[in-house]
Amino acid sequence: METIFVVDDEESIRLSLEGILLDEGFRPLFASTGEDAIRIAREEDPDLILLDIWMPGIDGLETLTRIRENNPNQLVIMMSGHGTIETAVKATRLGAYDFIEKPLSLEKVLLSIQNAMKIGQLMAENQALKAKINKEYEMIGESRPILQLKKQIAMAAPSNGWVLITGENGTGKELVARAIHHQSTRVAQPFVEVNCAAIPEELIESELFGHEKGAFTGATAARKGKFDQAHSGTLFLDEIGDMSLKTQAKILRILQERKFERVGGNRTIEVDVRVIAATNKDLETEIREGNFREDLYFRLNVLPFHVPSLKERKEDIERLVNHFLNYFCSQESREIKTMSPDAIKALTHYNWPGNIRELKNLIERMVIMTPEQQIEYEHLPASIRNAAKEQTGEMTLGEVTVNSYREAKELFEKQFLLQKLEENSWNISRTAEEIGLERSNLHRKIKAYGLEANRG
Repeated sequence: METIFVVDDEESIRLSLEGILLDEGFRPLFASTGEDAIRIAREEDPDLILLDIWMPGIDGLETLTRIRENNPNQLVIMMSGHGTIETAVKATRLGAYDFIEKPLSLEKVLLSIQNAMKIGQLMAENQALKAKINKEYEMIGESRPILQLKKQIAMAAPSNGWVLITGENGTGKELVARAIHHQSTRVAQPFVEVNCAAIPEELIESELFGHEKGAFTGATAARKGKFDQAHSGTLFLDEIGDMSLKTQAKILRILQERKFERVGGNRTIEVDVRVIAATNKDLETEIREGNFREDLYFRLNVLPFHVPSLKERKEDIERLVNHFLNYFCSQESREIKTMSPDAIKALTHYNWPGNIRELKNLIERMVIMTPEQQIEYEHLPASIRNAAKEQTGEMTLGEVTVNSYREAKELFEKQFLLQKLEENSWNISRTAEEIGLERSNLHRKIKAYGLEANRG
């Protein structure tokens, strides 16, 4: 039952509202002074407060201010028999949802309550959604490199300094960017992400800066770019090392001048954004090879962050495994699975070339494809089991009987191809490209070695 708290020094008002609130299925509470209202609101946490402005002691506006100091999300509807536009505006600025004039129209009071309750429900859903999103982007780990990284984020986030995040693919550079945003003063403003490697060169300027109607074929309406969308917030430029030199020059100009023009336009637009860039490349090497602007590098590299690879923080693997098991079992509406100690041990002996992204994909596959409640060592891909044996010294040449160099070579090739296929989630094109083999040739070898039987 939803609670509505009526604060009014007139007993007749309280009595008339009590009847209608009970009839509508609400639980009513009452107070006649601002002092009592502040105390009861803190103790009861009502869903909505109907608050009179003119009362003995502290007035309604002061009461509103102090109630919202204790609970910034408290829904309040102000009531007054001496209301003016100025008073209504002031109450709204202090956080009141609505303003109702006396004498009260009970129909209008009910309508205002219903509308406010809908707003309250939306606010609650929004908070729950934000909490869920924040949980999904939580940085998991208690290893020394991760604790140091979290400490650096806490120090740098409240500032407006530009950030450059480096690290291998799949290490969680986006998580670091989001953590910086969520701990900054811009948390209530947009976080806008741009994958610089995924946007074609001919479209990236329009994507970043927007365009005016008629700027090019297909531009049937004006469109805001990512810089516009991120105004007052954070712009995350992922894979910035893949951006062309031409676009780099334009980015540098915006960072210096904080203004730009849309494609096909001549109007100057000023923006206030905090830029966080990320790359898996060694930008100093890229500078020496002429692929990245040195001046842009120094402009971005105000606050440098390096995200450790998973093999540098193997003590976090068990914690990450349990986190992903809980996450994917919840996503799939399944009972929470566990992983055996032997399986966990094998995972810690694997070097994870795909880092956390590879581990996350593996756990999702295990949740979906393992019928048992506990994931055992035998359920793991052959590449991970073999890596565990190699690391622990359990795999020796004596385990395999081969009679010729050719057999040994074929055995190695079979295990190598199987490992690479599993690392790339059986994406044939990506695997072929990674190992430098023609796609058709890889298909033939998969068939020849019967590798499809090992596909999870």
